[in-house]
Amino acid sequence: MKDGQNDLRPAATVPGLADIGLANYPPYLMNRIMGRYNASIRDEMAKLGLTTPKMRALAVLSVMDGLLISQLAVHAIVEQSTLSRALDALQAEGLIRRETDADDSRATRVSITVAGRAAFETLWPNMAETYRAMFRGIEDAERRAFVATLQKIHTNIRKHDF
Repeated sequence: MKDGQNDLRPAATVPGLADIGLANYPPYLMNRIMGRYNASIRDEMAKLGLTTPKMRALAVLSVMDGLLISQLAVHAIVEQSTLSRALDALQAEGLIRRETDADDSRATRVSITVAGRAAFETLWPNMAETYRAMFRGIEDAERRAFVATLQKIHTNIRKHDF
């Protein structure tokens, strides 16, 4: 500092997005990948009358049945208000059922029905093929390392214990 002026420069210069480049910025790449993944399964979902929030709810419930709505919202990565509308439709279609939680009468648990599981199992081959295509030409060890890295990133940024 000279003549009583403050040095307002940051201690370390943080590179800008233009310096990093979109092709080297993981959040951008992850959004592009998920955009393509969702587009790849959209037609099959539409044939089943499913939207992305409905599909995500069924996918999660096919693995973790009987979740509280708040837990399902986190796992399905859907805002609770959007999920609520999706659950209304899924229930009307007979694909899920909602029940009052045995331990907390204010809470609701969601379960997948036989019809819901069948709908998801109809969609699954398309989802699995899209997944396989994403990793075409990538060795199993590299895929496992990538998934392990994503799990560490998820741990770093998550807000819930699950």
